[in-house]
Amino acid sequence: MSRFVKFFSIMLLVVFFLVGCGTGSSEESSIILATTTSTENSGLLDFLLPIFQEDTGIEVKVIAVGTGQAIKLGEDGEADVLLAHAKASEEAFVAAGHGVERFDVMYNDFVLIGPDSDPLNVKGLAGNDIVKALEIIKNSGEGAFISRGDESGTHKKELELWAELGLEPEGEWYKSVGAGMGETILMAEELQGYTLTDRATYLSMVGNLDSVIITEGDTKMFNQYGIIAVNPDKNDKINNEGAIKFIEWMLSEKGQELIKEFGVEEFGDSLFIPNAK
Repeated sequence: MSRFVKFFSIMLLVVFFLVGCGTGSSEESSIILATTTSTENSGLLDFLLPIFQEDTGIEVKVIAVGTGQAIKLGEDGEADVLLAHAKASEEAFVAAGHGVERFDVMYNDFVLIGPDSDPLNVKGLAGNDIVKALEIIKNSGEGAFISRGDESGTHKKELELWAELGLEPEGEWYKSVGAGMGETILMAEELQGYTLTDRATYLSMVGNLDSVIITEGDTKMFNQYGIIAVNPDKNDKINNEGAIKFIEWMLSEKGQELIKEFGVEEFGDSLFIPNAK
């Protein structure tokens, strides 16, 4: 074998080796995060994920849907990790063996928003009592309530509040739109109606809205977020190692400090309050 042929053969093997390594590395260096639309609409993920990738080399591919759909993606093994905000559903997900373990990661609160004119005088009559506020809207027969209607954490909270009134919402006054938080807020704005939203998404859009906060401060409006690694036994494509690294980073002192910082410069306060234990 000539020296040229020998050299060429060795270089060919090196190229094949490098290409092989590159493919494996790419597959292992990304995870799929199924999460609620509020973490994306608020801008939190755009703030956190580039820093996480810089720290770990792991790219996070985001699927932002309602919490119900995010949990379904986890059940089907189509995501590596979940970040959601419907604690009872999340605990049921883990109890059924779909997830490994659930961790509290941060919280904020829900608020009821509506037209600045507040035509039903909900603010004046209900104060910070969210159930009373919903009762006024329902009994008016006039003020449109816009519901996400998508099994999201916000939708689940809304249904929980209606249940306290002993009713299943339906009728001309109630519009279920099956949309994300941002779209639902815009629809409520257009219809001059009322809707329930997480505070972070509302504040991230407030500069382009006429709607104002009508009811806030009720302890029933607490909004806890949890993070869960999907059970790696579901299929061999689950990147459990990457999911664990993401969870550890979100719960770490650095991750929690970054969550605390988010929104302070623009809104004067944190949009999400870290509370990992």
